[in-house]
Amino acid sequence: MSSLSSTHAAPPDFTDHLKRVLTARVYDVAIETSLEPARNLSRRLHNKVLLKREDQQPVFSFKLRGAYNKMAHLTPEQLRAGVICASAGNHAQGVALGAHRLGTRAVVVMPTTTPQLKVEAVKALGGEVVLAGDSYSDAYEHAVRLQDEQGLTFIHPFDDPLVIAGQGTIGMEILRQHQGPLDAVFVAIGGGGLISGVGAYIKAVRPEVKVIGVQMTDSDAMARSVAAGERVQLADVGLFADGTAVKLVGQETFRLTRQVADEFITVDTDTVCAAIKDVFVDTRSIVEPSGAMAVAAVKQYAATHKARGETYVAVLCGANMNFDRLRFVAERAEVGEEREALLAVTIPEERGSFRRFCQLIGQLPGGPRNVTEFNYRISDAGQAHVFVGVTTAGKGESPRIAAAFERAGFSAIDLTHDELAKEHVRYMVGGHSPLAQHERLLRFVFPERPGALMKFLSLMQPSWNISLFHYRHQGADYGHILVGLQVPEADDAAFRRFLQDLNYPWVEETGNPAYKLFLKG
Repeated sequence: MSSLSSTHAAPPDFTDHLKRVLTARVYDVAIETSLEPARNLSRRLHNKVLLKREDQQPVFSFKLRGAYNKMAHLTPEQLRAGVICASAGNHAQGVALGAHRLGTRAVVVMPTTTPQLKVEAVKALGGEVVLAGDSYSDAYEHAVRLQDEQGLTFIHPFDDPLVIAGQGTIGMEILRQHQGPLDAVFVAIGGGGLISGVGAYIKAVRPEVKVIGVQMTDSDAMARSVAAGERVQLADVGLFADGTAVKLVGQETFRLTRQVADEFITVDTDTVCAAIKDVFVDTRSIVEPSGAMAVAAVKQYAATHKARGETYVAVLCGANMNFDRLRFVAERAEVGEEREALLAVTIPEERGSFRRFCQLIGQLPGGPRNVTEFNYRISDAGQAHVFVGVTTAGKGESPRIAAAFERAGFSAIDLTHDELAKEHVRYMVGGHSPLAQHERLLRFVFPERPGALMKFLSLMQPSWNISLFHYRHQGADYGHILVGLQVPEADDAAFRRFLQDLNYPWVEETGNPAYKLFLKG
């Protein structure tokens, strides 16, 4: 999507914005963050990628710049009365720190969905936190009411010329830090303050540099607004990237973004998770979802345009990540990179079919592949339904893998892009089974090396049946595997010899109460 500016119209005049940026009072509290090369990502993309490290700020996001610049321009009377803001977290921390520095009261209204990490961070900086509503827009309406009731000055997170100018100092730093060839700067968009400030400065100084706005697929109010020629309010927004979850963009930010944005790119949850991993690999830092959106867009842009040898800047706009979300991010990063194919495969419930299935995995097109996940619970006397994850070398391989299973006689469904499967079903395969008679449940530790599973299958007696199997690759040298084996009591001695010959660490869980409640037949 290109800018709406006519090629025959006079170029926009950003003189006032330039003056405000050059005189912005941000460095009383903010630092000039580094512009660092992402060497691994650059090598993979065959383009030079530079990361603007706003995660290095004292409050771990860029929001401090605009918030403090606005507050530093308030009158003594306004500062004595206090300030108020509405924020999903990063702007709130900027206001709280700025208020502390200026010696004024700060009331911060945050959505109830705000990560606890950000709530506690605001309180630690002296802010008075009020939780209201499910999104920024809901919190904003509550803050406006409190502003009128208590005579406070509202510090808008994006729709204010002084806030925009504060964010614009990022653009000033980028152009000063990198004076060589620069093809595009990628900027995440929530309400639009960051792209308005950065974009207006860049277009004023180096208009040939593309400014590309990035939004989540489920929070794309700015892209829709520019396409419609007027501000469009979303009925709802996704909350994975809570820092950019805005239903309605600002009037001033809409006006500026229409002038400065050359293109918009939308990214989804999986690609953002993959981008968080990319940033970690290159910096050993963990950014929040909103902070990784620009990197996800760089990857998408380079692939779509088949670009090589270009130079891009991605603004890492925040790093206020809840530790508890890392499990989800790590799980979805491989899917976002399409380094893993997820499939539902149906195999005959007969002796030897499981081994044949495992052998086929080693013979799939594209070379040897590792199994990343395996979920199975006996449920039908004739067919076994298996949820399996298989490593891939790149994007677009999962349909070919499914087709290879089909050619071998195993019905297969590609679930790589199925949200229900990725989010829920993979953890719910199992349950009680009346077919699981004489079942013994064991936890094993398998070495993560080729042949470990085949050794297990080869040592099993042919008369024993696998009734349950769960495995998920965790990136370690050893894999933790749960197995249900149907072993008659008469085979107890042979079963113990099997475990001894296998020589893998094991724990029997047949008496485990959780097993009895949820899995036992």
